Amino acid sequence: MLKILRYVFSGITILIASYGLFTEDFTFGSFMIFFLALTMLVMGLEEFKKGHKGMGCLLIAVFLFLFFVSIKGFLLS
Repeated sequence: MLKILRYVFSGITILIASYGLFTEDFTFGSFMIFFLALTMLVMGLEEFKKGHKGMGCLLIAVFLFLFFVSIKGFLLS
């Protein structure tokens, strides 16, 4: 289940990033960062399931940072 979520969130992130790159319209940047944050969360949970607590904590910390950046982006735009 986590692997499927990781692929879905990664795909959405890549699609939004590609759209912004090709059209030079970066209005969906906050959404891209939000889905990247969700990808990091799922990857962190996968690492915890594998028993790699150090990498899991790092990925959860990256998730928190990206989540707050995306929320700030939503509030400022």
